Amino acid sequence: MTRREAREEAFFIVFEHSFSGEQVDDIIANAVEGRSLQINPFAYSLAKNSIEQLDELDQLIEKHAIRWKKNRISKVSLAVLRLALYEMRYEESIPESVSINEAVELAKKFGGEEDSSFVNGVLGAISRESGHIKEADGKA
Repeated sequence: MTRREAREEAFFIVFEHSFSGEQVDDIIANAVEGRSLQINPFAYSLAKNSIEQLDELDQLIEKHAIRWKKNRISKVSLAVLRLALYEMRYEESIPESVSINEAVELAKKFGGEEDSSFVNGVLGAISRESGHIKEADGKA
C-alpha cells in the first residue's frame, strides 16, 4: 500500500470520527468487521495521533481559516486539514510541501469544488507562519 492510499484510510477514520466521536480503535474494529479491512500501520498512526491532537490542530485551523469557524468548515476539509497539520507538525521525515500536496489531492477527490483551494490556503498560511517548509528528502 502506498502512503497516498494509507492517507486515504486515515482520512476515512478521521472523517468518521467527526460524526461519531468514537475512538480510532472502535472505528477500525467496525470497519474490519464490516468490510474485512486490514489497516495500514501508517494510516493507523496518522489517524490515531491526529485525533489525539484534535484540540491543538483545531486551534491552528481556526486561527488560519480567516472568517471561518470550525463548525462552518466542511467535514471533508476539516478531516483533511487535521491529517495534514498533524503530518506537518509531527512527522519530521515528511516534507511540508508533500503533506500540503497530499491534502489538496484528498480534498479534490472527496470534497466539493471549493474544498481543495480552501485546504491549500489554510495549510499554506500555516506553513508560511511556521517559517520553515521542510525540504523534500524523497520520502512521501
